[in-house]
Amino acid sequence: MENGAESGGGMQYRQETQQWRLRDAFAAAILFMGSAAFVGWQNTRVAVLWDLGYLLDTSWRIALGQMPYRDFPLVHAPVTFLIQAGLIKLFGRHMLVPVIYAAVAGGLGSVIAWRIVLQTLRGAWWISLALSAPLIVVGIYAIYPYPIYDCDCSLAILVAMLLLMRVDESRGWVTPFCVGAACVLPLFVKQNMGLPFLAAVTAAVIALLVTHGSVRSAIRSSYAVVLLGIIAAIFLALGLLSATAGLHNYIHWTVEFAAQRRMPGLSAMLSVYEQPSLLWMAPMLAAGLALCWSRFAHATWGKILACALMAAPFVYSLIFLLMEDDADERADNLLALWPVWMLAAGAIALWSLRRGLNVRAAIPFIVLAGIHGSFLSQQLWGSTYALWPLLMVLIAVVLAEMPRAVRPAAIGVAVVACVIFATCGGLYAASLERLNYVDIPEDAPVELAQTTALRGAADRGPYLTNLDELIAFADREIPAGDALVLLPGEDPFYFATGRVPRFPVTLFDPATDPYSPAQLMAEARRRDVRWVIVKRVLQSKANAMPGFDETLQFVRRDFALFQSLAGYDVYRRK
Repeated sequence: MENGAESGGGMQYRQETQQWRLRDAFAAAILFMGSAAFVGWQNTRVAVLWDLGYLLDTSWRIALGQMPYRDFPLVHAPVTFLIQAGLIKLFGRHMLVPVIYAAVAGGLGSVIAWRIVLQTLRGAWWISLALSAPLIVVGIYAIYPYPIYDCDCSLAILVAMLLLMRVDESRGWVTPFCVGAACVLPLFVKQNMGLPFLAAVTAAVIALLVTHGSVRSAIRSSYAVVLLGIIAAIFLALGLLSATAGLHNYIHWTVEFAAQRRMPGLSAMLSVYEQPSLLWMAPMLAAGLALCWSRFAHATWGKILACALMAAPFVYSLIFLLMEDDADERADNLLALWPVWMLAAGAIALWSLRRGLNVRAAIPFIVLAGIHGSFLSQQLWGSTYALWPLLMVLIAVVLAEMPRAVRPAAIGVAVVACVIFATCGGLYAASLERLNYVDIPEDAPVELAQTTALRGAADRGPYLTNLDELIAFADREIPAGDALVLLPGEDPFYFATGRVPRFPVTLFDPATDPYSPAQLMAEARRRDVRWVIVKRVLQSKANAMPGFDETLQFVRRDFALFQSLAGYDVYRRK
């Protein structure tokens, strides 16, 4: 339904979503400060060196003037790295800068998601706040608390969605044009999320243009300007890439090479719907929704039963949390809520099309496209950490379409969802279960980095202390102009030391490393690499470097062991 005065389905609330009142400012402040504080707290507990090394070293070399895609391979879209490179140029190499960035971005993401939920629920203020409050602990940067492209892409998608939902209220052509341009930005933050999102937005805009009565009416509509903004932004971005990094280079690394290394099959993406819990969760939720549209919905017992059926999957997660000690099992059970609500939102969105197509009706399809695109990288378990605001939007879509007669049931479901996501989701984030691919010894004290550029980084285990020792050793023994290679490249070494990376690859991961062991050593000889630093004590639980043992054999043939440190072996060319 396009507005609250329209009849025919869905709860009808007052249209107060555009006018900020004191309570709106208060809620926004709580969401922003709570989310930012939680991200900051997470940063006092863990530092994922593998990901930080890739982000910060890549951003540092861009800040130095090295051109990604042309001067060195980069398999991801550039925006996140350009942002961090810009921050480095503005504020220098300080660990607190990306931490503050993540906190601010996390706070903004929660506030923007709340405004989208509020508009989706047509001004149902308390219900929207109940659905959005858990984002303090499961917001875009709450689970993974350092800058990363997945989280930045979620923020870009949220901004684009909020603008898109307001395009009908715009006057003139500037706002719709900017809305179209904003919808292109996610494509250059994370390819597999941004492309499906942009495709869905473009399809929705074209469909909205088709619904106009005449070609002249369609051309004069704001949607035509949105489409023009999309086209113009794409051509501008491609032109900038062509003039700088080279369009062929960009396509090779971010499309061809990335797809070759990480693109799963369609069956892997759809495996999210193979969750065993769907066999009972989906029928329960479907029965609750069906009851909302039945003649029993007006009875008190009908409202209570509908609420109980729809809330049952949430309650089960809480019961499972209280009874299960295994963190993996608790996380899997919480994430099992995703497919059932995605299916429900998709079904409700299709049902709402009976009243015609508008921006509000297109939003769930756009959200689902972005979510499924994200699943292309690491499926349900690995991809959802930055997507929780989008799940809240989908739940809001379902609640918004419930008849007015069952508004108490909708309120009940929203309250239950708030409690469950705040408790189970909060524990999921606080337990660092999503980061279980790195070693976080529970009985070890938190250690702080002492290197100037890394001050503010904290972690359990010897990893930051070992890195401090390596940096001090390099300052003493390795000339600043010597080319070196770090294997597997787990640490933000170049960012911390300020050295210039002289080898194309700084992180030897299957997704980022184009070299075989023999090719790597041949390139090292060509670039006159004088030192190879091999990390023995890895924070990552598994060494992801392809062909590590074979590479080490090549290293020992051409390089001699110079020094063994607590966590590293330093080799110098013979």
